[in-house]
Amino acid sequence: MNKLALSAAVAATLGLASNSFADGPIDGTIYGKINVSVVNTDQNSSDKWKLNSNASRLGVKGKTKITDGLYAVYKAEFEMCVDDGDCKGQTFTQRNIMGGIRGSFGTVWAGKHDSPTKLAQKKIDLFNDLEGDIKNTFEGENRVSNIIAYTSPTVSGFSGTVAMIPGEGADVDGDGIDDTGLTDGMSYSLSYSKDNLYLALASDKDVDSQDLVRMVMQYKIDNLKLGAMFQQNEDNQGTKDESGYFVSAAYKIDKTTLKAQYGFIEDDVDGDEEETLSLGADYKLSKNTKAYIFYTDNTDSEVDSSDDEDSSFGVGMEHKF
Repeated sequence: MNKLALSAAVAATLGLASNSFADGPIDGTIYGKINVSVVNTDQNSSDKWKLNSNASRLGVKGKTKITDGLYAVYKAEFEMCVDDGDCKGQTFTQRNIMGGIRGSFGTVWAGKHDSPTKLAQKKIDLFNDLEGDIKNTFEGENRVSNIIAYTSPTVSGFSGTVAMIPGEGADVDGDGIDDTGLTDGMSYSLSYSKDNLYLALASDKDVDSQDLVRMVMQYKIDNLKLGAMFQQNEDNQGTKDESGYFVSAAYKIDKTTLKAQYGFIEDDVDGDEEETLSLGADYKLSKNTKAYIFYTDNTDSEVDSSDDEDSSFGVGMEHKF
């Protein structure tokens, strides 16, 4: 199957307009990832084996020239469940989908997409999409519907994104009143990247019923990559006021990368704590394929209650295309 036929087939499968490829040159890239793992989980002495499809996906993205220096940009990405073919009752479920305009002024875009706060995390989460994913412990890992955003161009290493999230009649802040404004929810990030250093400051207001501030750092020293995150968040009802930190380290030896990360967060309202620890290694089989092994222990500690501990051991493979 040639590229034109493949593009048309994928467009039809994803429900894209079939004539979009006929109106002009094919300017998009079809991409995807298959990530599967065999995992043994032990949750409160309940032991079981399972096959996981870890956010395996298929998508198309690209840009179309409008005039010199001005482009229409787009992305349509869907999750596919390799383990049982059932993504919450569907063959595909929506991930990041957006459209916008890009020029020397930056990019104006809209759709359903990871928030600027989530994107600011960059890649300090070394066990993303697995049992050790940072989202299992920390707030702020949101893919937001109805997002309207602007991303600045990079100037002297600095870049920023600000996003507005209309409430569209939902009670976003939990005050009992339907929210109908343009800025009922807000998310922003400011980042600096130069050479081997990355820094970011991000914040959410009334996103997933949370107000949140996050600081992120990543630094590479030869074959060693270090990451850190500090976060404070509270919910709109005053029942949660959390603060915590997250650190990660990866060391590359030839085709093998050794990985470790740890996170801890405490709720100042009730004293509850959450803790996550992951250890593992990746082995590069080819440019786009790796095998991996990992161990994760996630613990929820509630005052006057026994700990809820969930440990996992798994092996898997990831192939990007």
